[in-house]
Amino acid sequence: MNKSLFARWRASFFTGLIVILPGVVTLAVVKWFFGTVSSLTDLLLFFLPKTTTHEDDGTGPIHWYWSLLALAVSALLVTVIGVLARHYIGKRMITMADNLMLQVPVLNKIYGTIKQVDAAFAGNKNSFKTVVLIEYPRPGIYSVGFITSEQDDPVSAKLNRKTVCVFIPTTPIPTSGFLVILPPDQVTKLDMSVADGFKFIISLGSITQDNPPPGLRGLQP
Repeated sequence: MNKSLFARWRASFFTGLIVILPGVVTLAVVKWFFGTVSSLTDLLLFFLPKTTTHEDDGTGPIHWYWSLLALAVSALLVTVIGVLARHYIGKRMITMADNLMLQVPVLNKIYGTIKQVDAAFAGNKNSFKTVVLIEYPRPGIYSVGFITSEQDDPVSAKLNRKTVCVFIPTTPIPTSGFLVILPPDQVTKLDMSVADGFKFIISLGSITQDNPPPGLRGLQP
Protein backbone atom coordinates (compact mmCIF):
# COMPACT_ATOMS: atom_id res chain seq x y z
CA MET A 1 0.00 0.00 0.00
CA ASN A 2 2.72 2.46 1.02
CA LYS A 3 4.86 1.47 -1.92
CA SER A 4 1.94 1.98 -4.28
CA LEU A 5 1.23 5.38 -2.73
CA PHE A 6 4.88 6.41 -3.08
CA ALA A 7 4.93 5.23 -6.69
CA ARG A 8 1.86 7.32 -7.49
CA TRP A 9 3.35 10.36 -5.76
CA ARG A 10 6.61 9.95 -7.66
CA ALA A 11 4.81 9.62 -10.98
CA SER A 12 2.70 12.71 -10.25
CA PHE A 13 5.75 14.66 -9.08
CA PHE A 14 7.78 13.98 -12.22
CA THR A 15 4.74 14.64 -14.41
CA GLY A 16 4.25 18.01 -12.74
CA LEU A 17 7.98 18.73 -13.02
CA ILE A 18 7.92 18.08 -16.75
CA VAL A 19 4.90 20.40 -17.11
CA ILE A 20 6.34 23.37 -15.18
CA LEU A 21 10.02 22.97 -16.09
CA PRO A 22 9.86 24.80 -19.46
CA GLY A 23 8.15 27.78 -17.82
CA VAL A 24 10.53 27.87 -14.86
CA VAL A 25 13.60 27.64 -17.09
CA THR A 26 12.21 30.35 -19.40
CA LEU A 27 11.61 32.71 -16.49
CA ALA A 28 15.06 31.95 -15.07
CA VAL A 29 16.70 32.74 -18.42
CA VAL A 30 14.71 35.98 -18.79
CA LYS A 31 15.62 37.01 -15.23
CA TRP A 32 19.30 36.23 -15.81
CA PHE A 33 19.36 38.08 -19.13
CA PHE A 34 17.55 41.11 -17.73
CA GLY A 35 19.83 41.18 -14.69
CA THR A 36 22.97 40.94 -16.83
CA VAL A 37 21.90 43.63 -19.29
CA SER A 38 20.45 45.94 -16.63
CA SER A 39 23.72 45.87 -14.69
CA LEU A 40 25.14 47.84 -17.64
CA THR A 41 22.14 49.88 -18.73
CA ASP A 42 21.48 51.06 -15.16
CA LEU A 43 24.65 53.12 -15.47
CA LEU A 44 22.74 55.44 -17.82
CA LEU A 45 20.87 56.77 -14.78
CA PHE A 46 24.03 58.05 -13.12
CA PHE A 47 22.72 61.62 -13.13
CA LEU A 48 19.74 60.72 -10.92
CA PRO A 49 20.08 60.59 -7.12
CA LYS A 50 20.21 57.06 -5.72
CA THR A 51 17.61 58.01 -3.15
CA THR A 52 15.17 58.20 -6.06
CA THR A 53 16.21 55.20 -8.13
CA HIS A 54 17.23 52.76 -5.38
CA GLU A 55 15.45 51.15 -2.49
CA ASP A 56 16.14 51.87 1.19
CA ASP A 57 16.99 55.52 0.60
CA GLY A 58 19.67 54.73 -1.97
CA THR A 59 21.42 51.88 -0.17
CA GLY A 60 19.39 49.03 -1.63
CA PRO A 61 19.01 47.61 -5.15
CA ILE A 62 17.59 49.71 -7.94
CA HIS A 63 13.83 49.71 -8.46
CA TRP A 64 12.79 47.41 -11.30
CA TYR A 65 10.88 50.15 -13.11
CA TRP A 66 13.97 52.36 -13.22
CA SER A 67 15.93 49.43 -14.68
CA LEU A 68 13.20 49.00 -17.28
CA LEU A 69 13.42 52.70 -18.13
CA ALA A 70 17.22 52.49 -18.45
CA LEU A 71 16.81 49.48 -20.76
CA ALA A 72 14.37 51.44 -22.94
CA VAL A 73 16.75 54.42 -23.05
CA SER A 74 19.65 52.16 -24.08
CA ALA A 75 17.53 50.65 -26.87
CA LEU A 76 16.74 54.19 -28.07
CA LEU A 77 20.44 55.14 -27.99
CA VAL A 78 21.40 52.05 -29.99
CA THR A 79 18.75 52.93 -32.57
CA VAL A 80 20.03 56.51 -32.82
CA ILE A 81 23.61 55.26 -33.26
CA GLY A 82 22.39 52.91 -35.99
CA VAL A 83 20.72 55.80 -37.81
CA LEU A 84 23.83 57.99 -37.50
CA ALA A 85 26.04 55.15 -38.75
CA ARG A 86 24.24 55.31 -42.08
CA HIS A 87 25.23 58.92 -42.70
CA TYR A 88 28.55 60.63 -43.34
CA ILE A 89 28.71 62.60 -40.07
CA GLY A 90 27.83 59.54 -38.04
CA LYS A 91 30.44 57.45 -39.82
CA ARG A 92 33.08 60.10 -39.10
CA MET A 93 32.11 60.15 -35.42
CA ILE A 94 32.31 56.35 -35.21
CA THR A 95 35.71 56.39 -36.90
CA MET A 96 36.98 58.95 -34.40
CA ALA A 97 35.64 56.86 -31.50
CA ASP A 98 37.33 53.75 -32.94
CA ASN A 99 40.65 55.55 -33.26
CA LEU A 100 40.36 56.83 -29.69
CA MET A 101 39.68 53.33 -28.32
CA LEU A 102 42.58 51.89 -30.32
CA GLN A 103 44.97 54.36 -28.72
CA VAL A 104 44.17 53.39 -25.12
CA PRO A 105 46.70 50.85 -23.78
CA VAL A 106 45.29 47.40 -22.88
CA LEU A 107 41.80 48.38 -24.05
CA ASN A 108 43.05 48.68 -27.62
CA LYS A 109 43.94 44.97 -27.68
CA ILE A 110 40.52 43.89 -26.43
CA TYR A 111 38.57 46.39 -28.53
CA GLY A 112 40.60 45.69 -31.66
CA THR A 113 40.06 41.95 -31.39
CA ILE A 114 36.32 42.28 -30.82
CA LYS A 115 36.11 44.76 -33.69
CA GLN A 116 37.82 42.30 -36.04
CA VAL A 117 35.55 39.43 -34.98
CA ASP A 118 32.47 41.61 -35.46
CA ALA A 119 33.64 42.70 -38.90
CA ALA A 120 34.40 39.12 -39.88
CA PHE A 121 30.92 37.89 -38.98
CA ALA A 122 29.25 40.90 -40.57
CA GLY A 123 31.10 40.33 -43.83
CA ASN A 124 30.70 36.57 -43.98
CA LYS A 125 27.15 35.70 -45.01
CA ASN A 126 27.69 32.00 -44.27
CA SER A 127 28.73 32.48 -40.64
CA PHE A 128 26.37 30.58 -38.37
CA LYS A 129 23.88 30.15 -41.18
CA THR A 130 24.80 26.61 -42.19
CA VAL A 131 24.33 23.57 -39.95
CA VAL A 132 26.75 20.76 -40.70
CA LEU A 133 27.60 17.25 -39.61
CA ILE A 134 31.22 16.20 -39.11
CA GLU A 135 33.03 13.18 -37.74
CA TYR A 136 34.24 14.43 -34.37
CA PRO A 137 35.96 13.69 -31.99
CA ARG A 138 36.96 10.59 -33.97
CA PRO A 139 35.85 8.76 -37.13
CA GLY A 140 32.54 7.01 -36.62
CA ILE A 141 31.26 9.55 -34.08
CA TYR A 142 29.30 12.49 -35.49
CA SER A 143 28.82 16.02 -34.12
CA VAL A 144 26.54 18.84 -35.21
CA GLY A 145 28.19 22.20 -35.76
CA PHE A 146 27.95 25.52 -37.58
CA ILE A 147 30.16 26.84 -40.35
CA THR A 148 31.88 30.07 -39.28
CA SER A 149 34.17 30.57 -42.27
CA GLU A 150 34.69 29.12 -45.74
CA GLN A 151 37.21 31.72 -46.85
CA ASP A 152 40.85 31.17 -47.65
CA ASP A 153 43.00 32.07 -44.66
CA PRO A 154 46.58 31.53 -43.41
CA VAL A 155 45.62 28.02 -42.28
CA SER A 156 44.48 27.08 -45.79
CA ALA A 157 47.63 28.62 -47.26
CA LYS A 158 49.84 26.72 -44.84
CA LEU A 159 48.13 23.40 -45.56
CA ASN A 160 48.02 24.19 -49.29
CA ARG A 161 44.35 23.19 -49.44
CA LYS A 162 40.98 24.79 -48.83
CA THR A 163 39.63 24.43 -45.29
CA VAL A 164 36.39 25.12 -43.46
CA CYS A 165 36.05 26.42 -39.89
CA VAL A 166 33.28 24.70 -37.91
CA PHE A 167 32.14 25.63 -34.43
CA ILE A 168 30.84 22.72 -32.34
CA PRO A 169 28.79 23.97 -29.36
CA THR A 170 28.68 22.13 -26.07
CA THR A 171 25.40 20.68 -24.90
CA PRO A 172 22.99 21.47 -23.31
CA ILE A 173 24.38 25.01 -22.84
CA PRO A 174 25.92 26.08 -26.17
CA THR A 175 27.79 29.09 -24.79
CA SER A 176 31.15 27.38 -25.31
CA GLY A 177 32.48 24.78 -27.67
CA PHE A 178 35.28 23.76 -30.00
CA LEU A 179 36.67 25.18 -33.22
CA VAL A 180 37.47 22.49 -35.78
CA ILE A 181 39.30 23.14 -39.07
CA LEU A 182 38.90 20.51 -41.75
CA PRO A 183 38.60 20.04 -45.53
CA PRO A 184 35.22 20.81 -47.13
CA ASP A 185 34.82 17.21 -48.32
CA GLN A 186 34.64 16.11 -44.68
CA VAL A 187 31.71 18.42 -43.95
CA THR A 188 28.11 17.34 -44.61
CA LYS A 189 25.73 20.28 -44.87
CA LEU A 190 22.34 19.54 -43.32
CA ASP A 191 18.93 20.70 -44.50
CA MET A 192 18.34 22.26 -41.08
CA SER A 193 17.89 25.85 -39.95
CA VAL A 194 20.16 27.39 -37.34
CA ALA A 195 17.23 27.49 -34.88
CA ASP A 196 16.58 23.78 -35.40
CA GLY A 197 20.28 23.10 -35.03
CA PHE A 198 20.41 24.81 -31.66
CA LYS A 199 17.20 23.06 -30.58
CA PHE A 200 18.79 19.75 -31.48
CA ILE A 201 21.90 20.56 -29.44
CA ILE A 202 20.17 22.09 -26.40
CA SER A 203 17.65 19.23 -26.17
CA LEU A 204 20.45 16.62 -26.24
CA GLY A 205 19.16 15.39 -29.58
CA SER A 206 15.60 14.75 -28.38
CA ILE A 207 14.07 17.54 -30.51
CA THR A 208 14.42 17.22 -34.27
CA GLN A 209 12.50 18.33 -37.31
CA ASP A 210 9.25 16.53 -38.11
CA ASN A 211 10.95 15.09 -41.17
CA PRO A 212 14.64 14.34 -40.50
CA PRO A 213 16.89 16.00 -43.10
CA PRO A 214 18.57 13.74 -45.67
CA GLY A 215 21.92 14.11 -43.95
CA LEU A 216 20.56 12.51 -40.78
CA ARG A 217 18.22 9.88 -42.14
CA GLY A 218 21.02 7.42 -42.52
CA LEU A 219 21.78 7.76 -38.80
CA GLN A 220 18.25 6.98 -37.64
CA PRO A 221 17.96 3.61 -35.81
